Amino acid sequence: MKTIKALAVGIVVWILGVSAFSAIYMLPIMEDQYLQANIGLALVIPPLVWLGARIYYRKEKFVHGFTLGLLMLLASATLDALITVPMLIIPYGGSYASFFGSLDFWLIAFEFVLVAVLYWYVKVRPEQSKSLNQL
Repeated sequence: MKTIKALAVGIVVWILGVSAFSAIYMLPIMEDQYLQANIGLALVIPPLVWLGARIYYRKEKFVHGFTLGLLMLLASATLDALITVPMLIIPYGGSYASFFGSLDFWLIAFEFVLVAVLYWYVKVRPEQSKSLNQL
């Protein structure tokens, strides 16, 4: 297992996710901009995690999607704790507890891991079965 690669992919997904969240937050679509940005992030996360899993599994095929999803989520949540909360949440009256205790965070975290698991079942596991059958 290439842990550093999984964490690096998680960092890239986090960078793109925070960028998307910030951009969607600024769009004048809904009155509740925070809800708007969370809905946008929930729509952006699946393709980002799918792409991240695709990049990770180019050479590495032996790690279950659940493990990859957790590692990518760990990288993302760590960066949230180090950067997102102090720079984007606390200045506007939020806190670590409000960020990490919100249902929004946990639904997106669940989505994060679920997409990595789905990628593994759809793309990686069938390849492993073909390889085993050829032996």
